[in-house]
Amino acid sequence: MTSRPAAFKTMMPDWLVLSIRYRRRFRRFPNFLRPRTFNEKIIRRIILSRDTRLALFADKYKIRDYVAVRLGPAVLPTLLYVTTKPSSIPFADLPDRFVVKPSHGSGWVQIVADKGKLDEHALVQTCERWLALNYYDVTKERAYRELEPRIMIEELIDDGTGLAPADYKFHVFNGRVELILLIMGRLSNKSHSFLDRSWQLVDVSVQSIPKMLTQPPPPPHLAEMIKAAELLGRDIDFVRVDFYDTADRFVFGEMTSTPGSGMDPFVPDSFDISLGKFWRPMPVSWEEGVPAVQGNEAVS
Repeated sequence: MTSRPAAFKTMMPDWLVLSIRYRRRFRRFPNFLRPRTFNEKIIRRIILSRDTRLALFADKYKIRDYVAVRLGPAVLPTLLYVTTKPSSIPFADLPDRFVVKPSHGSGWVQIVADKGKLDEHALVQTCERWLALNYYDVTKERAYRELEPRIMIEELIDDGTGLAPADYKFHVFNGRVELILLIMGRLSNKSHSFLDRSWQLVDVSVQSIPKMLTQPPPPPHLAEMIKAAELLGRDIDFVRVDFYDTADRFVFGEMTSTPGSGMDPFVPDSFDISLGKFWRPMPVSWEEGVPAVQGNEAVS
């Protein structure tokens, strides 16, 4: 039987649920009608936007076509298998190392570093649990509500920094990268740094992840990743584009239009306003579907 508090929560409108969550995180209610901060503008987008692109960006399977058109297929991680039936995963045909994730959520991932040590039954059960979940129910992000759930198996990117590669998150405002978030050690000893497009440290951090103590070296393909992120985000007022980088190539990770669900406080808090100033409204003129692009613009 559903408890009364849980039942009441399901009856609450999304804007109220998000406002209460925001109040708990920031100790103030969000002004999503006249937002000033970056996180308030994310909350406004979650509650009010009906831009069809947001669902495309959230779908880790469908976004591959969008990226292939704009950047070329070479930047995509190799897709080894995709299914809606985890019991059909052909483990015998997979390489020794791979990544398993659902297409319809965020933060759900399992890295298989040694197939010989894998509990296949447990992984199938994990995948079935993912398929049974709607990420909208977790975060109230409408973009996830109607996504078709799939299980994706991709190549494991090895950049030499550990089991999980370094994650470069490019914040693109009106087609220009203004901020880069670097996350290292996602599965152990997680840390982060914020940098500008010239790879200079920005004196800011988020509360949820320990801050790096020294400046990290620039990735091999920094200029190419900036160009690629700006091509992917050139038609929208804000989107975050994530890449991995190796000595040989950079690889697309994901796109998100509502990072952190608008619930990640900055330190100092004033940076939330500074970053929010970059987010200027852009008229929505993009039609549903993938716009045609001539040639491989980002990686030629």
